[in-house]
Amino acid sequence: MIISPITTSVFDLFKVGPGPSSSHTIGPMKAALDFRQRVAQLLPDVQQRADAIHVHLYGSLSATGKGHGTDRAVVAGLLGWQPETTDPVALLKLLRDPTALYAVPVGNAIINVGPQHIHFERVRYDSPYHNTMVIRLAAGDETLMAEEYYSIGGGFIIRKGEPEIVPGSLSVPYPYATMTELKNQLTTHGITLDELMMANEMALTGRSRAEVNQRLDQILDFMHKAVRRGLKQKGILPGSIKLSRKAPILFQQAKGMSQSSDSFLIFLNAYCLAASEENAAGGIVVTAPTSGASGVIPGLTFLAKHHFHYDRPTLRSGMLAAAVIGFLVKQNASISGAEMGCMGEIGTASAMGAAFLTRCAQPTGGIGPIEAAAEIGIEHHLGMTCDPIGGYVQIPCIERNAMGAVKAYNAYLLATSGAASFQKISLDSVIKVMKATGRDMSTKYKETSEAGLALSATEC
Repeated sequence: MIISPITTSVFDLFKVGPGPSSSHTIGPMKAALDFRQRVAQLLPDVQQRADAIHVHLYGSLSATGKGHGTDRAVVAGLLGWQPETTDPVALLKLLRDPTALYAVPVGNAIINVGPQHIHFERVRYDSPYHNTMVIRLAAGDETLMAEEYYSIGGGFIIRKGEPEIVPGSLSVPYPYATMTELKNQLTTHGITLDELMMANEMALTGRSRAEVNQRLDQILDFMHKAVRRGLKQKGILPGSIKLSRKAPILFQQAKGMSQSSDSFLIFLNAYCLAASEENAAGGIVVTAPTSGASGVIPGLTFLAKHHFHYDRPTLRSGMLAAAVIGFLVKQNASISGAEMGCMGEIGTASAMGAAFLTRCAQPTGGIGPIEAAAEIGIEHHLGMTCDPIGGYVQIPCIERNAMGAVKAYNAYLLATSGAASFQKISLDSVIKVMKATGRDMSTKYKETSEAGLALSATEC
């Protein structure tokens, strides 16, 4: 089977938006916004007849959508809000009043949308993807227009009848779909990973080299702002679990143990928990590759900047190495918890983090150690379930980000302490195993909160 080359932008993988879930928050917001824009293109006589908008959610969007704020995200998208510029405080206020109605312009008219127009459908829907949304523009019982969307993880969406909604050209100077093909491109053309990634990114987005670097710096800044906010914020996270934030306590503990060999790990845990707790609170985070895994890369990059003192060019190179691993998993398996369980989210983030650390530490080490580190990162997350208590991205999700970062660091050590060429399992092979494992895993363990830890603490 011929696999299409990867044509995803780095900045579609690393997206800025509100937590707590890229599949349940950012994706549905983008889909609803797309629907709003399509309604605006209808003929005036069709617009004038419309009197309602109905949103039907299926799969884990229905099973855990309430805890993830999917209903709020949908309303925000219909109101014209975009993930990167959304005010998280305003987002949390949406639908707080169950009787509230929100005015959505349709041509020269206004359609009021409220909780009664968002339907959490607990029935199986026949679609190629687990997370499905159907949005209808109606006139009484008549459907004037309907669109079907799939939220496939990391905030990526697909509209039925169209290829993935990814901006930019589908042609890149160095096409690849697997790690084997990537390595062949590097060898054939005698270029570095940085050069390949930069050339492809410039071709996809039309950005100059300076603009790509500037945007990478902005993404890092968004990540580190989330860490800093999380280190300062105290109190209880939203939701029925009433989970207390831990990051500020760990951070203070780490500062008090600065002479201890354990302080390094406590700092790393604090940074990852800080970003993850911000995500759980609905704050602005960066998908890396998803919102549920948005603590791993921010924690590691924050550590790399403030403890290892890597400069900006080195951090950018590390981010490009992380991105290529995310691309390969997304292309050949999935980064969606609804399809792969948590190995698709934290497993991928850990592999990306291992690649980041390896590239930063060995700028001339080539692709071999990067591949080995990423493979180790995924290998030791195989089979990890996604079973959040109460449907909230809190338990086990927040601590799992810290554990994923620690595994990433260890994967980097294992890959660089010996000969990377000794590694018996290739990255392509472990991604195939990951895909097969996700396919075989029971749906109960894939973001539905119907089994596992989700049932072990019902008192929460």
